[in-house]
Amino acid sequence: MPELVTRLAQRWTLTVREARPGNTGRTLLCDSPDGPRVLKLCPDPAIARAEATALQAWAGLPRVVQLLDTDLAAGAILLEGLVPGTPLTGADVPWNQVRDLLGQLHGVGADGPFPTQLERVHAMFDLAERRLRGSTAQAHLPMHVLRTGRTRAETLATTGPVALVHGDLHPGNVLDAGPARGLVAIDPRPCIGDPALDSVDWAFLPLADGGALDDGLAELPDPGRTRAWCVALAPLVAMGPLRRTGPTPFTDAVLALLR
Repeated sequence: MPELVTRLAQRWTLTVREARPGNTGRTLLCDSPDGPRVLKLCPDPAIARAEATALQAWAGLPRVVQLLDTDLAAGAILLEGLVPGTPLTGADVPWNQVRDLLGQLHGVGADGPFPTQLERVHAMFDLAERRLRGSTAQAHLPMHVLRTGRTRAETLATTGPVALVHGDLHPGNVLDAGPARGLVAIDPRPCIGDPALDSVDWAFLPLADGGALDDGLAELPDPGRTRAWCVALAPLVAMGPLRRTGPTPFTDAVLALLR
């Protein structure tokens, strides 16, 4: 890793100032003569290639982080740095910007060597089954409930409209790029399928704050299919909090969607 970072820093004239871990690799915040940069390193070439290809499809869209260069043989992606770059997690949601972001993401052609949404669904639920099995959450979330959600998600992934989908569009993957630019999406796990999948985490935000799912759905495109995805993915949404803290009013409300 140090030798790779040194080589890439020399190639792209970068000074690394901070390293951040990630689920699929390492993110390095850097400075360059042309401004802030982000160097992403991923040991899985397929993940790096899919992200780079999606960002190329979204090139020029102000609501998506811009790809500057790649070294896919090394699993490296060079991105623009966003200032201040603060994740939207825990902040008030500017819903008009969220709708604009979703519109930009889903307005490009669904072309390229991307996984299908069905493959993405299988990966999500396979991981969830491994995490649920034997955990404290299983007392509140039986395995058969998780598998029912999987069946519903498989149906949604193979029906309805088709677009290039971000695939992991939660508030932590949306950054504040300053007053002139606003919200910008980062870290896609792209797939081809129903664009309503990208709305799920946003629909649940009012429910997490003590409101209702309908409050979130009212702010989003295609509330009907988004609701269906919320029901299908409810076991995944509830499982994390159940594993960390046990039942809460939020997890009770999420699981109530399955009744």
